[in-house]
Amino acid sequence: MSEMPARIDADPGRAKATPVAPKPSAAWIAALSATSGIEANPTRTIHALIRQQADLRPSAPALLSDREIFDFATLAQRMNAYAVWARAQGVGRGTTVALLMSNRPDYVAIWLGITLAGGVAALINSNLTGASLAHCITIANPRLLIVEGGLHAAYESAAPHLPDDIAGGPRLWSHGESPASLPRIDLMATGVAGDSGIDLPFVSIEDKALLIYTSGTTGLPKAAQVSNRRIMNWALWFKGLLGTDESDRMYDCLPLYHSAGGVVAIASLLAAGGSVVIAPKFSVTGFWADIDRWDCTLFQYIGELCRYLLAGPPDPHETSHHLRLVCGNGLGAGVWQKFQQRFGIPQIVEFYAATEGNFSLYNVEGVPGAIGRIPAFLTHRFPIAIVKHDSGSAAPSRGSSGFCQRVETGEAGEAIGRIGAMNGRFEGYTSTADSDRKILRDVFELGDAWFRTGDLMRVDARGFYYFVDRIGDTFRWKGENVSASEVAGALMDCRNVAEAVVFGVPVPGCEGRAGMALLIVDEGFDLKLFRSEIRGRLPAYAVPLFLRIGQSALLTETFKYKKQDLQREGFDPAATTDSLYVESPAAAAYVAIGGEVHARIMAGEFRL
Repeated sequence: MSEMPARIDADPGRAKATPVAPKPSAAWIAALSATSGIEANPTRTIHALIRQQADLRPSAPALLSDREIFDFATLAQRMNAYAVWARAQGVGRGTTVALLMSNRPDYVAIWLGITLAGGVAALINSNLTGASLAHCITIANPRLLIVEGGLHAAYESAAPHLPDDIAGGPRLWSHGESPASLPRIDLMATGVAGDSGIDLPFVSIEDKALLIYTSGTTGLPKAAQVSNRRIMNWALWFKGLLGTDESDRMYDCLPLYHSAGGVVAIASLLAAGGSVVIAPKFSVTGFWADIDRWDCTLFQYIGELCRYLLAGPPDPHETSHHLRLVCGNGLGAGVWQKFQQRFGIPQIVEFYAATEGNFSLYNVEGVPGAIGRIPAFLTHRFPIAIVKHDSGSAAPSRGSSGFCQRVETGEAGEAIGRIGAMNGRFEGYTSTADSDRKILRDVFELGDAWFRTGDLMRVDARGFYYFVDRIGDTFRWKGENVSASEVAGALMDCRNVAEAVVFGVPVPGCEGRAGMALLIVDEGFDLKLFRSEIRGRLPAYAVPLFLRIGQSALLTETFKYKKQDLQREGFDPAATTDSLYVESPAAAAYVAIGGEVHARIMAGEFRL
């Protein structure tokens, strides 16, 4: 491990990237070729790939940050040392070790070491405290818990909420100094030789490696089980699809406890002999300076990151980069072209995937707004269907035969993936009940089983898939289905609307749910003008009945809106200090909701 210099440029032998996008067909073939040997080599895991790079290019940079820099030799040494530590603590195949740390290279080295020892690393959200943190620890049921020095207060806030068998169970280790003078895993690893002769098991692609938590936007987080097979598939598929090699450097400002930032962005570069810059977190003001300073050729985005950058002020570094490609998910069509043009991005690769999902979609053709497609020669590898959805029951609808019905081209429905022995594996959650709820059975024939994504999609005549909405975000009002994401897109096209979050709320005396929108607005926002604009963009039933105008929206660390909190608070003025409004037909305007108006709405007396 070496100290951070004032600036790190490309290695002397590292050529600048040539910003030329490969042909889509070549990208698909490269991804297939890269992953073709996984099943034939079951003991070839991500650990073996890192050791291979350490043998070939020991001094080449692997993981970089302002905290620490690991070349491949150092990364392999620390991975092995943490595996030795884990075995000495009794960690074996299937033993869970929870990891509560912030972004840094040693975070990656630790989970690599735990999984090399046969253990399972539970990657805990480092922003959680109290009961939420306790929930994530409890469902992992770890034997050991590693806590970063600066996060011990967070753990202490969770301790009273842990059940007795957990509270007295995990042995605590600290990474860095801790208030309680706990044993330090970082010092232990530094003192262990990487080539120690301690017996390590032969881990295989079949072994469970990670627990990665769902974001918790629609309830408490669930712990998804991730095997070494999935890690290898993610690493090698993206290596082939993105064409990464040793000259590439990925900028990763996403949380390392999620699959996109913690596994995909990192493993796909390490497998290719490239390097990854690990930032503490995403920063609009520091983003382009970091891209330039570290001479990155790629970065990974998620959710609203690109929109935040587009809304940011001009930056002198925003076009002085050597980026050849950016990759991620959640980039809407309205932002795509503006983002690509302003920042000079040669290629955008959008994809759709879920940590626990059993299929993925990829848009390597650069079609704005599309989340991907499946070439005809890959339909056997990605068994996907879109079925008609009943918004009332929030489940796929079934025809007279009792089986589900596929949608027509252009029609929205729930995307599902067939569960199979070879392709379409579903590894599930730590909770069997949670796993069972994601499986749809007897879909097109008796005995078949499909994974429910919970996402509504449509597919066009060319075979490109488009995300429509998350089930639960679509609500029914005045006998019509309303898509929250489509309404939000229309709202954000209105003048001086910076952000819009749309959701349905129950109204006494009315069937279904009425639309409500949280708006984050710029200076100059005019409520009367907004009403006129939105009525020209949306059908009457889709125009939000309620508005909440605030300063900020509650987000998860992957920039997803916490709609449950907004739905719970609804249009009650006692629940928020934000300004609340309801559309009044009598006044032909949005009127403020105070205590009296709220009481009349709740009593069913206010004319809606």
